Amino acid sequence: MIPQNDIKFRELKHGLYVVSTPIGNLADITFRAIEVLKNSKYILCEDTRVSKKLFDKYNIKSNLISYHKFNETKNLKKIIDILKSQKIVSLISDAGTPSISDPGRILIKECIKKKIEVFPIPGASAVTSAVSISGFSDKYYFIGFFPEKEKEIKDQLNILSNINSSIVFFISAKKINKIIKPLNLFFFNREIVICREISKFYEEFIRTKVDQLKPFEKNLKGELTVVISEKNNNKNVSNNLNESDKKYIKKMSKSLSIKDITNFISANRNISKKEIYNYYLKLKNEK
Repeated sequence: MIPQNDIKFRELKHGLYVVSTPIGNLADITFRAIEVLKNSKYILCEDTRVSKKLFDKYNIKSNLISYHKFNETKNLKKIIDILKSQKIVSLISDAGTPSISDPGRILIKECIKKKIEVFPIPGASAVTSAVSISGFSDKYYFIGFFPEKEKEIKDQLNILSNINSSIVFFISAKKINKIIKPLNLFFFNREIVICREISKFYEEFIRTKVDQLKPFEKNLKGELTVVISEKNNNKNVSNNLNESDKKYIKKMSKSLSIKDITNFISANRNISKKEIYNYYLKLKNEK
Protein backbone atom coordinates (compact mmCIF):
# COMPACT_ATOMS: atom_id res chain seq x y z
CA MET A 1 0.00 0.00 0.00
CA ILE A 2 1.34 3.45 -0.97
CA PRO A 3 1.12 6.01 1.87
CA GLN A 4 -0.39 9.40 1.19
CA ASN A 5 2.05 12.27 0.78
CA ASP A 6 -0.34 14.77 2.38
CA ILE A 7 0.24 14.50 6.15
CA LYS A 8 -2.27 17.19 7.12
CA PHE A 9 -4.94 15.89 9.44
CA ARG A 10 -8.37 16.03 7.89
CA GLU A 11 -11.34 17.05 9.99
CA LEU A 12 -12.44 14.11 12.10
CA LYS A 13 -15.84 12.57 11.45
CA HIS A 14 -18.13 11.63 14.31
CA GLY A 15 -17.88 7.99 15.35
CA LEU A 16 -15.78 5.42 17.19
CA TYR A 17 -12.01 5.46 16.67
CA VAL A 18 -10.16 2.24 17.52
CA VAL A 19 -6.74 3.61 18.45
CA SER A 20 -3.56 1.55 18.80
CA THR A 21 -1.31 2.59 21.69
CA PRO A 22 2.31 1.62 22.53
CA ILE A 23 2.97 -1.95 23.68
CA GLY A 24 5.81 -0.75 25.90
CA ASN A 25 7.88 2.23 24.82
CA LEU A 26 5.64 5.31 24.97
CA ALA A 27 7.40 6.77 21.92
CA ASP A 28 5.81 4.06 19.76
CA ILE A 29 2.64 6.01 18.99
CA THR A 30 1.69 7.72 15.74
CA PHE A 31 1.14 11.46 15.25
CA ARG A 32 -2.34 10.64 14.00
CA ALA A 33 -3.20 8.61 17.11
CA ILE A 34 -2.24 11.55 19.36
CA GLU A 35 -4.29 13.95 17.23
CA VAL A 36 -7.35 11.69 17.39
CA LEU A 37 -7.07 11.20 21.15
CA LYS A 38 -6.73 14.94 21.76
CA ASN A 39 -9.84 15.63 19.67
CA SER A 40 -11.96 12.90 21.27
CA LYS A 41 -14.79 13.97 23.57
CA TYR A 42 -14.39 10.69 25.45
CA ILE A 43 -11.70 8.01 25.55
CA LEU A 44 -12.66 4.48 26.62
CA CYS A 45 -9.74 3.06 28.65
CA GLU A 46 -9.12 -0.49 29.81
CA ASP A 47 -7.35 0.88 32.90
CA THR A 48 -7.40 4.66 33.35
CA ARG A 49 -4.34 4.50 35.65
CA VAL A 50 -2.25 2.85 32.93
CA SER A 51 -3.53 5.19 30.21
CA LYS A 52 -2.83 8.29 32.31
CA LYS A 53 0.93 7.77 31.85
CA LEU A 54 0.49 8.05 28.09
CA PHE A 55 -1.92 10.99 28.33
CA ASP A 56 0.37 12.93 30.68
CA LYS A 57 3.30 12.49 28.30
CA TYR A 58 1.36 13.83 25.30
CA ASN A 59 -0.83 16.36 27.15
CA ILE A 60 -4.12 14.62 26.29
CA LYS A 61 -6.99 16.12 28.34
CA SER A 62 -10.04 14.24 26.99
CA ASN A 63 -12.70 12.79 29.33
CA LEU A 64 -12.02 9.18 30.33
CA ILE A 65 -14.49 6.31 30.70
CA SER A 66 -13.46 3.01 32.26
CA TYR A 67 -14.08 0.24 29.72
CA HIS A 68 -12.84 -3.31 30.40
CA LYS A 69 -13.97 -6.93 30.07
CA PHE A 70 -15.94 -6.78 33.33
CA ASN A 71 -18.10 -3.78 32.41
CA GLU A 72 -18.16 -3.62 28.60
CA THR A 73 -21.66 -5.13 28.36
CA LYS A 74 -22.97 -3.04 31.26
CA ASN A 75 -21.68 0.23 29.73
CA LEU A 76 -22.71 -0.58 26.17
CA LYS A 77 -25.96 1.43 26.06
CA LYS A 78 -24.35 4.48 27.68
CA ILE A 79 -21.52 4.53 25.12
CA ILE A 80 -23.83 3.95 22.16
CA ASP A 81 -25.99 6.88 23.33
CA ILE A 82 -22.88 9.09 23.45
CA LEU A 83 -21.91 8.05 19.94
CA LYS A 84 -25.45 8.68 18.66
CA SER A 85 -25.17 12.28 19.90
CA GLN A 86 -22.49 12.77 17.22
CA LYS A 87 -19.47 12.77 19.50
CA ILE A 88 -15.95 11.63 18.67
CA VAL A 89 -15.11 8.68 20.92
CA SER A 90 -11.85 6.73 21.02
CA LEU A 91 -11.33 3.19 22.26
CA ILE A 92 -7.91 2.14 23.55
CA SER A 93 -6.52 -0.82 25.49
CA ASP A 94 -3.67 -0.83 27.99
CA ALA A 95 -1.27 -1.68 25.16
CA GLY A 96 -1.49 -2.42 21.44
CA THR A 97 -4.60 -2.63 19.31
CA PRO A 98 -8.06 -2.82 20.97
CA SER A 99 -10.31 -5.85 20.39
CA ILE A 100 -7.27 -8.07 19.59
CA SER A 101 -7.28 -10.25 22.74
CA ASP A 102 -8.59 -7.13 24.50
CA PRO A 103 -12.06 -5.62 25.07
CA GLY A 104 -13.78 -3.86 22.19
CA ARG A 105 -15.42 -6.46 19.96
CA ILE A 106 -18.85 -6.16 21.65
CA LEU A 107 -18.91 -2.38 21.22
CA ILE A 108 -17.66 -2.50 17.62
CA LYS A 109 -20.32 -5.07 16.64
CA GLU A 110 -23.01 -2.88 18.23
CA CYS A 111 -21.73 0.20 16.38
CA ILE A 112 -21.91 -1.68 13.09
CA LYS A 113 -25.44 -2.80 13.96
CA LYS A 114 -26.49 0.78 14.80
CA LYS A 115 -24.86 2.23 11.62
CA ILE A 116 -22.29 4.16 13.68
CA GLU A 117 -19.02 4.60 11.82
CA VAL A 118 -15.92 2.84 13.16
CA PHE A 119 -12.43 3.99 12.16
CA PRO A 120 -9.11 2.12 12.73
CA ILE A 121 -6.07 4.13 13.83
CA PRO A 122 -3.24 1.62 13.27
CA GLY A 123 -0.08 1.39 15.30
CA ALA A 124 1.88 -0.90 17.61
CA SER A 125 1.08 -4.64 17.65
CA ALA A 126 2.87 -7.32 19.68
CA VAL A 127 1.79 -9.92 17.10
CA THR A 128 3.31 -8.33 14.01
CA SER A 129 6.36 -7.15 15.99
CA ALA A 130 7.10 -10.71 17.13
CA VAL A 131 6.52 -12.27 13.69
CA SER A 132 8.70 -9.63 12.03
CA ILE A 133 11.81 -10.60 14.04
CA SER A 134 11.12 -14.35 14.21
CA GLY A 135 12.68 -15.30 10.89
CA PHE A 136 9.75 -17.68 10.39
CA SER A 137 7.06 -17.71 7.71
CA ASP A 138 5.08 -14.46 7.39
CA LYS A 139 2.00 -16.64 6.93
CA TYR A 140 0.87 -16.94 10.54
CA TYR A 141 -2.05 -18.12 12.66
CA PHE A 142 -2.80 -16.00 15.72
CA ILE A 143 -4.35 -17.70 18.77
CA GLY A 144 -4.51 -14.98 21.39
CA PHE A 145 -4.54 -16.52 24.89
CA PHE A 146 -4.97 -20.23 25.51
CA PRO A 147 -7.79 -21.61 27.69
CA GLU A 148 -7.05 -22.36 31.34
CA LYS A 149 -7.71 -26.12 31.51
CA GLU A 150 -4.83 -28.44 30.62
CA LYS A 151 -6.96 -30.77 28.49
CA GLU A 152 -8.33 -27.86 26.45
CA ILE A 153 -4.79 -26.57 25.90
CA LYS A 154 -3.66 -29.99 24.63
CA ASP A 155 -6.68 -30.34 22.37
CA GLN A 156 -6.00 -26.93 20.84
CA LEU A 157 -2.29 -27.62 20.38
CA ASN A 158 -3.12 -30.93 18.72
CA ILE A 159 -5.19 -29.08 16.11
CA LEU A 160 -2.64 -26.28 15.68
CA SER A 161 0.24 -28.71 15.10
CA ASN A 162 -1.34 -29.67 11.76
CA ILE A 163 -1.34 -26.08 10.47
CA ASN A 164 1.66 -25.36 8.24
CA SER A 165 2.28 -21.74 9.19
CA SER A 166 3.84 -19.79 12.01
CA ILE A 167 1.78 -20.01 15.21
CA VAL A 168 1.54 -16.92 17.44
CA PHE A 169 0.05 -16.68 20.92
CA PHE A 170 0.11 -14.62 24.12
CA ILE A 171 0.80 -16.09 27.53
CA SER A 172 1.55 -14.76 31.00
CA ALA A 173 5.14 -15.29 32.13
CA LYS A 174 3.72 -17.02 35.22
CA LYS A 175 2.07 -19.68 33.02
CA ILE A 176 4.81 -20.37 30.47
CA ASN A 177 6.20 -23.42 32.33
CA LYS A 178 2.72 -24.97 32.35
CA ILE A 179 2.65 -25.11 28.55
CA ILE A 180 6.23 -26.19 27.78
CA LYS A 181 5.62 -29.94 28.03
CA PRO A 182 2.62 -29.89 25.63
CA LEU A 183 4.68 -27.76 23.22
CA ASN A 184 7.48 -30.36 23.36
CA LEU A 185 4.98 -33.05 22.44
CA PHE A 186 3.14 -31.38 19.59
CA PHE A 187 5.79 -29.15 17.98
CA PHE A 188 8.96 -31.16 18.55
CA ASN A 189 10.34 -30.55 15.04
CA ARG A 190 9.88 -26.76 14.98
CA GLU A 191 11.69 -23.66 16.20
CA ILE A 192 10.39 -21.14 18.70
CA VAL A 193 11.03 -17.55 19.77
CA ILE A 194 9.72 -16.24 23.09
CA CYS A 195 9.45 -12.44 23.09
CA ARG A 196 9.46 -10.83 26.51
CA GLU A 197 8.84 -7.14 27.31
CA ILE A 198 8.82 -6.09 23.62
CA SER A 199 10.08 -2.48 23.20
CA LYS A 200 10.66 -2.08 26.96
CA PHE A 201 13.96 -1.67 28.85
CA TYR A 202 14.31 -5.41 29.62
CA GLU A 203 13.32 -6.55 26.14
CA GLU A 204 14.44 -10.14 25.52
CA PHE A 205 14.12 -12.72 22.72
CA ILE A 206 14.67 -16.38 23.61
CA ARG A 207 15.30 -18.55 20.53
CA THR A 208 15.60 -22.34 20.52
CA LYS A 209 14.12 -25.54 19.08
CA VAL A 210 10.85 -26.61 20.65
CA ASP A 211 12.13 -30.07 21.64
CA GLN A 212 15.05 -28.38 23.48
CA LEU A 213 12.81 -25.96 25.37
CA LYS A 214 12.88 -26.63 29.11
CA PRO A 215 10.97 -25.09 32.04
CA PHE A 216 12.46 -21.83 33.24
CA GLU A 217 14.15 -22.07 36.65
CA LYS A 218 14.01 -18.30 37.16
CA ASN A 219 10.55 -16.74 37.13
CA LEU A 220 10.02 -14.56 34.08
CA LYS A 221 8.04 -11.34 34.33
CA GLY A 222 5.46 -9.64 32.12
CA GLU A 223 3.39 -10.79 29.16
CA LEU A 224 5.04 -13.00 26.57
CA THR A 225 4.41 -13.18 22.83
CA VAL A 226 5.44 -16.59 21.47
CA VAL A 227 6.03 -17.53 17.83
CA ILE A 228 6.45 -21.14 16.66
CA SER A 229 7.87 -21.73 13.19
CA GLU A 230 6.12 -23.35 10.27
CA LYS A 231 6.58 -27.09 9.72
CA ASN A 232 10.00 -28.35 8.73
CA ASN A 233 9.34 -29.69 5.24
CA ASN A 234 12.86 -30.98 4.64
CA LYS A 235 11.92 -34.63 4.51
CA ASN A 236 15.17 -35.76 2.90
CA VAL A 237 17.39 -35.30 5.93
CA SER A 238 17.02 -38.94 6.91
CA ASN A 239 14.68 -41.80 6.18
CA ASN A 240 15.49 -43.58 9.45
CA LEU A 241 14.43 -42.89 13.00
CA ASN A 242 17.08 -40.89 14.85
CA GLU A 243 17.56 -40.59 18.61
CA SER A 244 15.41 -37.47 18.75
CA ASP A 245 12.56 -39.32 17.00
CA LYS A 246 12.86 -42.26 19.40
CA LYS A 247 12.79 -40.01 22.48
CA TYR A 248 9.75 -38.28 21.05
CA ILE A 249 7.89 -41.56 20.42
CA LYS A 250 8.70 -42.74 23.94
CA LYS A 251 7.41 -39.53 25.46
CA MET A 252 4.31 -39.33 23.26
CA SER A 253 3.34 -42.98 23.78
CA LYS A 254 2.18 -42.07 27.29
CA SER A 255 -0.52 -39.72 26.08
CA LEU A 256 -1.20 -40.27 22.35
CA SER A 257 -2.23 -43.14 20.11
CA ILE A 258 0.16 -44.75 17.64
CA LYS A 259 -1.90 -43.24 14.83
CA ASP A 260 -1.38 -39.70 16.13
CA ILE A 261 2.33 -40.30 16.74
CA THR A 262 2.81 -41.71 13.25
CA ASN A 263 1.00 -38.79 11.63
CA PHE A 264 3.10 -36.25 13.53
CA ILE A 265 6.43 -37.77 12.56
CA SER A 266 5.63 -38.74 8.97
CA ALA A 267 4.26 -35.25 8.30
CA ASN A 268 7.71 -33.81 8.90
CA ARG A 269 10.15 -36.62 8.17
CA ASN A 270 10.63 -39.03 5.28
CA ILE A 271 10.16 -42.10 7.46
CA SER A 272 7.85 -44.99 6.68
CA LYS A 273 4.86 -45.42 8.96
CA LYS A 274 5.79 -49.08 9.31
CA GLU A 275 9.16 -48.21 10.88
CA ILE A 276 7.49 -45.85 13.34
CA TYR A 277 4.86 -48.44 14.19
CA ASN A 278 7.45 -51.19 14.72
CA TYR A 279 9.47 -49.03 17.09
CA TYR A 280 6.30 -48.15 19.00
CA LEU A 281 5.49 -51.87 19.41
CA LYS A 282 9.05 -52.55 20.56
CA LEU A 283 8.64 -49.98 23.33
CA LYS A 284 5.35 -51.50 24.42
CA ASN A 285 6.83 -55.02 24.52
CA GLU A 286 9.75 -53.83 26.66
CA LYS A 287 7.38 -52.70 29.42
